[in-house]
Amino acid sequence: MKAIVYERYGSPEVLELREVEKPVPKDNEILIRSRATTVTSGDWRVRSLDVPTGFGLLSRLMFGVRKPKQPILGSELAGDVEAVGKDVRKFKPGDRVFAFDGARMGCHAEYKCMPEDGAVAPIPPSFAYEEAAALSFGGSTTLDFFRRGDLKSGEKVLINGASGAVGSAAVQIAKHFGAMVTGVCSTANVELVRSLGADRVIDYTQEDFTKNGEAYDVIVDTAGTAPLSRSKNSLASKRALAAGFWENARHAPDPVGGDDDGQENRRRARRRTPGGSARPGRARGKRRVQTGHRPALSLRPNRRRAPLRRYRA
Repeated sequence: MKAIVYERYGSPEVLELREVEKPVPKDNEILIRSRATTVTSGDWRVRSLDVPTGFGLLSRLMFGVRKPKQPILGSELAGDVEAVGKDVRKFKPGDRVFAFDGARMGCHAEYKCMPEDGAVAPIPPSFAYEEAAALSFGGSTTLDFFRRGDLKSGEKVLINGASGAVGSAAVQIAKHFGAMVTGVCSTANVELVRSLGADRVIDYTQEDFTKNGEAYDVIVDTAGTAPLSRSKNSLASKRALAAGFWENARHAPDPVGGDDDGQENRRRARRRTPGGSARPGRARGKRRVQTGHRPALSLRPNRRRAPLRRYRA
């Protein structure tokens, strides 16, 4: 099968299209033929090892000291079940599914094996493969944070970077929880964020949310441009700020897997998806791998991001 492979850390030029061995599903696994995948900030972090200060050694221990342990990037995909192991009961060949393998990666390939009880779910009938593939990364990261922030109906949430993969998911999930949502984005994406359900949209080129006198119960900073030092006066008493998602490259622990909270996040995300209401946003403009705004559907960010941190005002 074909796969995008890298054997050393660096710029996008280290990536190569190669023929690799096609995986064979174990007794409890399904083999998925990929129809769509994404390139996220997690892939960028792991490929480049461009990580926040203090995380360099930890990252190499996790992903490979001298070269990558996993030569195939990609944390999520959507496709068709091609074969199943003898113990599999939930899926059958021909099923349309989307899957998320987190830090284990390996989704930038034609085929991927996933355990039946892993983060795999049927694609809602109204969804295209491209839409389903982009659900997991932003959605699971956002759900994890809102659970930590104990978001409740009626509370006020500000999402800085509301048109990206995590931001667009945050707008929709916050509305699902009954929150009053303010999204912050660039001029080009104001209408996109409004269409996702935001009650108010702030164009950061025209207004600084930290100076408008508003206070929010929870602030989600997916862009890394609203640290506590800047945002603390906009936080209501004793509530949370998530400053700079490092998103899926963090995985220590995996924000959507590997611990009890992660398993519960996956179950909740799967329960919410079949209704077909939440969709990945699509930012305007040319999609770029190394520069520019990160589109909501697939590609990488244009700025460095700090690890996920939780503050109390």
